[in-house]
Amino acid sequence: MSTAILTGAPVPGSSLADDLRSLGFDVQVAADVTEAARLLSAVPADRRVALVDPRFVGHVHALRLGLTDPRFPAAAVPGALTAQPEARPALVRAMATAAAAVGAGVPTGPGATATVADRTVPGRLAVAMDAEGTPVQHPELGSLVAAVPVDDSSRAAAEGALAEVDDEAVRLRSAVKAHDGFFTTFFISPYSRYLARWCARRGLTPNQVTTASLLTALIAAGSAATGTRGGYIAAGLLLLFSFVLDCTDGQLARYSLQYSTMGAWLDATFDRAKEYAYYAGLALGAARGGDDVWALALGAMVLQACRHVIDFSFNEANHDAVANSSPTAALSDRLDSVGWTVWLRRMIVLPIGERWAMIAVLTAVTTPRIVFYALLIGCAFAACYTTAGRLLRSLTRKAERTDRAARALADLADSGFVAQIVAARGPRIPGAWSAPVIAFVGAGALIAAALQQPFGSKQMIFAAVFYAICSGTAVARPLKGALDWLVPPIFRAAEYCTILVLAARSDVQGALPAAFGLVSAVAYHHYDTVYRIRGGTGAPPQWLVRAIGGHEGRTLVVAVLAAVLTQHPAFTVALTALAVAVALVVLVESIRFWVSSGAPAVHDEGEPA
Repeated sequence: MSTAILTGAPVPGSSLADDLRSLGFDVQVAADVTEAARLLSAVPADRRVALVDPRFVGHVHALRLGLTDPRFPAAAVPGALTAQPEARPALVRAMATAAAAVGAGVPTGPGATATVADRTVPGRLAVAMDAEGTPVQHPELGSLVAAVPVDDSSRAAAEGALAEVDDEAVRLRSAVKAHDGFFTTFFISPYSRYLARWCARRGLTPNQVTTASLLTALIAAGSAATGTRGGYIAAGLLLLFSFVLDCTDGQLARYSLQYSTMGAWLDATFDRAKEYAYYAGLALGAARGGDDVWALALGAMVLQACRHVIDFSFNEANHDAVANSSPTAALSDRLDSVGWTVWLRRMIVLPIGERWAMIAVLTAVTTPRIVFYALLIGCAFAACYTTAGRLLRSLTRKAERTDRAARALADLADSGFVAQIVAARGPRIPGAWSAPVIAFVGAGALIAAALQQPFGSKQMIFAAVFYAICSGTAVARPLKGALDWLVPPIFRAAEYCTILVLAARSDVQGALPAAFGLVSAVAYHHYDTVYRIRGGTGAPPQWLVRAIGGHEGRTLVVAVLAAVLTQHPAFTVALTALAVAVALVVLVESIRFWVSSGAPAVHDEGEPA
């Protein structure tokens, strides 16, 4: 239960108190600021509190947006202010200052020259909290009404505007993500938003819908694993329904403002778990029919993961860059004014909606091999398109990269103990492009050795050592160059592709499925790193990165295993054991983090690809 304090006598006939109660607030009435401060002091410290001007006129959803969003410590709309426990001290200080200044009157101070809406007690306190250094979120209300009329005529005008706007229609529209893919926008969201409302009215949470989406996808993977045409048709239909639920959970979170730390973790990771489990199901189904497509399944996963890290790395490198003068970015902005080009560019990158629709349809009517061929071709084209655009932007822009961006790229690099020693004690090669060039040389030598050297050759170990040295040298200097965002994707491609090639060339039964499991575990760690950085809490702890070896350490271990266990079934066992060990360590630490109080209370909006 939360507590709302009306800072004055209620307006006769107003439904404000009932509206607040419908949002879960216990409503109390204070005659002035002094009494409001006294009532506030009696509210338990772990409760959300809100101060609301009794003259408030507005939509219930405007109050919901301003007073119940769990992502912000403090938030306000005209005539209403809320504070979660972490912002309570700032609110108490602002109220004490106001009460001391004017006794039982309306506070003065920073808000004295504010707008009419800010001349209310909640409005002036919000200004005071902002001035003190406690940010107060002001949600975008759009066509929703939130006003504090000062006389009968303005009240009549506000009530008239209130009647003209359908609160529920706005709430449903705002539940849908603003920038989504073509398939999601036109084939899923028109009805999934109503499914989200249906779930909200029955008390279902976004986490429950997310879990249902995962279970549906796992059943789809199991259906695909049967290797029968009926199983493939069922798998395609179930995968589409899983995607509908995947859209519904985010829409439910936005519709009912049910954002949570656990929800952020589930939504951020389950999409990958669903897709990769489905790949495994297709590979198992193909194997039942005598077609071994594990290499294609692992290749599709590697390509998809590398595509994502390109997105993440580029965005983090330019998250807070200044002086963006890229002609490519300017061209993109101009194209945004031409509607059809927006949808075309969103479809070209094969986002999750288009990708899952393609997978579902091809599963139902073709074979797993064709599904993976289509995935590899489509994702490769999308990767080339997006990477080319980002290279052009990086080469043509004049921007100063910040220390924060360099730190994020270093965290995304996932350097282990060996690379860290080399970075600390090795040479620091100058040059604006030195980091990606060195990383590319090391990765190229490693992948070339895996492809060209006989499986089990000791040369593979030397190539892995050379790669580790290059990896450390590449990150020895802060990653602030124009193309330094390429370093993490190069490392991901080197590690994943090496595991794929060595497993494929081993001719050991079960090596490819084991490699699939190992790359899945490592990829989870890399996605987890991304979402922690995006949540503003920093990368996973260094002990975790060192415990699982870092990208260069794991690559070296796999190279040694391939050389020592040549043509031996123990190679599969070793890869499986390594996969299980990595998965256990990263999952336990990830779960500990995401259920802790330090995790960000945000809802992932999803990636375009």
